[in-house]
Amino acid sequence: MDLYGELAWRGLIYGESEGVREALAHEQLTAYIGFDPTAPSLHVGSLLVMIALAHVQRCGHRPIAVVGGGTGLIGDPSGKTVERQLLSAEQLDVNVAGIRAQLERFLDFDSATAPARLVNNGDWLTKLGAIAFMRDVGKHFSVNAMLAKESVKRRIEAEEGITFTEFSYSLLQAYDFLELFDRYHCTLQMGGSDQWGNITAGMDLVRRVRGAKAHGLVLPLITTASGTKFGKTEAGTVWLDPARTSPFRFYQYWLNVDDSDAIRFLKFFTFLDQRAIEDIRTTHDAAPQERLAQRTLAREVTALVHGAGHVERAERASEVLFGGDLMALPADDVLAVFDDVPSSLVARAALDGAGVAAVELIAASGLAASKGEAARLIRGGGIYVNNRRLGDERARLRVEDAIEGRLFVLRKGAKQNHVVRVDTHN
Repeated sequence: MDLYGELAWRGLIYGESEGVREALAHEQLTAYIGFDPTAPSLHVGSLLVMIALAHVQRCGHRPIAVVGGGTGLIGDPSGKTVERQLLSAEQLDVNVAGIRAQLERFLDFDSATAPARLVNNGDWLTKLGAIAFMRDVGKHFSVNAMLAKESVKRRIEAEEGITFTEFSYSLLQAYDFLELFDRYHCTLQMGGSDQWGNITAGMDLVRRVRGAKAHGLVLPLITTASGTKFGKTEAGTVWLDPARTSPFRFYQYWLNVDDSDAIRFLKFFTFLDQRAIEDIRTTHDAAPQERLAQRTLAREVTALVHGAGHVERAERASEVLFGGDLMALPADDVLAVFDDVPSSLVARAALDGAGVAAVELIAASGLAASKGEAARLIRGGGIYVNNRRLGDERARLRVEDAIEGRLFVLRKGAKQNHVVRVDTHN
């Protein structure tokens, strides 16, 4: 496949250096993208560059993922209004290990023809001497040009200003390009459009020091149709780590994208080909209420990040929201569905023998003001336990009635839920 053409029809090219299209068409290039290790997990905002690097490999070129173990000690000022908190070397090691595991889902490190590499720029940046760096690298950069960079100008104009530490970041990233050129003959750097200044600095350094041609290609920064920042929800950042954002919540994020974003995101975040996406568009437009585009998007991206098994679990969990049988789901999936609803504890011992009166548990949860009100709600058919209507006001709940013996989901009416967890220590 033609990498440039593949990225272009997907809308993934925001800008490029002269000659990059021709180089991609006639050579097997080595290309790299950098990943910022400020956390032990990437988030959906990183997915676009992960997908782009996977396209590099799928189209026959050699991809390098550079984890910024060195530059992460400094912090990129691009898009930032204040200086980042500097990380310890120990925390960086933890973060780099977490990111590597996520990248391995997208890149083939054992390919016979175009193997991916994962490198840590801390391997060379932490060994640089200050005098040698200023003499051999710093002399190639004009302070005037560095001051003209948009990311630097914004920080200088802000009240906080910019430290020399962050001001020097673009030199370090440029040095990365030179080091990768020397080690792997890497001649293409890719990244978000906010990285253009840093990328061109690296291209210039390779040209000045090695007399070689290097290339740059940048991807668009994504906003949603409503103008909000991509990857953010009311609950915060959508992470790729299932411990930070459950696969169910991850699936729901994609399922809930706006109609006007769905096809665009299918192009950006899946490997479905052009014909498949056009077929989805046609079917979706004919019956938008079926949300085919969103359902396909949620399935495809969740499978990429978490695996097909989690897609099936997320879809089963989604059915719960429409009255499915909670007892058929693993307790952890149920907790993921209801992780933002109120919860309380019931002692394990209270569920032994005859169990606890349902009205007592309902009143204790706050769904009813008293046991009498709870009884009236049950008689009226307005109380559900684990999505099953409770029909007997004298009912008692035992541990075998709990999901995996761990929890109950109480519901009043259509939407008011409460999770009761079984406290196994009491």
